[in-house]
Amino acid sequence: MFVKRILEVARRSPLFLFSIGFLGLVILIAAIAPLLPLDQVTTNVSEIYQAPSAAHIFGTDKLGRDYLSRLIYGGQVSLLVGVLAMMTSVAIGTVVGVTAGYFGGWIDAVLMRIVDILSSIPWLVLVIVLSVFLKPGLSTIIIVIGCFSWMRIARLLRAETLSAKVNDYVSYAQFMGIGSFTIIRKHILPSVLPTLIVAATTSISSAIMTESALSFLGLGINEPMASWGSLLQDAQTLSQRLPMMAILPGLLIVLTIYSFNNVGELIKDSLQEEV
Repeated sequence: MFVKRILEVARRSPLFLFSIGFLGLVILIAAIAPLLPLDQVTTNVSEIYQAPSAAHIFGTDKLGRDYLSRLIYGGQVSLLVGVLAMMTSVAIGTVVGVTAGYFGGWIDAVLMRIVDILSSIPWLVLVIVLSVFLKPGLSTIIIVIGCFSWMRIARLLRAETLSAKVNDYVSYAQFMGIGSFTIIRKHILPSVLPTLIVAATTSISSAIMTESALSFLGLGINEPMASWGSLLQDAQTLSQRLPMMAILPGLLIVLTIYSFNNVGELIKDSLQEEV
């Protein structure tokens, strides 16, 4: 029923349909990339910065690598960072937010002060400091984004938990002596799930945007691996000579982030109508 509701809402707006179709296409291509006849690592110094041709649809990069292959595998990395960082931030944010909202008191006060402190630290400064201790790479960027982007989710779920725990069925379960963790699992989590789903979609777009910004600054994905952000960073000196090398990854970043945000709005509208 929920999927049917989403499709009904999506049909009312071409932008929603575009977002779903675009994300479906990007995810599909990224998923089947290893099965495609693509080579993103083989270099050819005789084909450096070649214009688009039948052999290389989007040309070649600074090492003669096929740029289409770099874009596809770069999208795979960007999506992987977005999804894994989202799962990390959602897991931490859910535990902190629901725990703080349900138990309240000093537990709520301590957890929310931790959230306030972490929220006040500029993420760029935090990443620069962590880069001194952690080796730059895919796992590091996932850890950094996931472990330091959960504060907004925690605040949202705390508010939803405070609202859900005053419901009669929760009060009755407490009166019957049912354990707190059983109540959270059976009653609180289902109540906050709609908010959690919407927060997860926006968390993916935020993670992709953060990774792109870090890679553009040289603090994210390193060679020979590529992401859309690192491709954009490589192309910044070629904006006049080969503008497509900057336009393509930049456009993919913008459209992907826009589509994830749009899908989040679609899910929120669908849930509101269902209620």
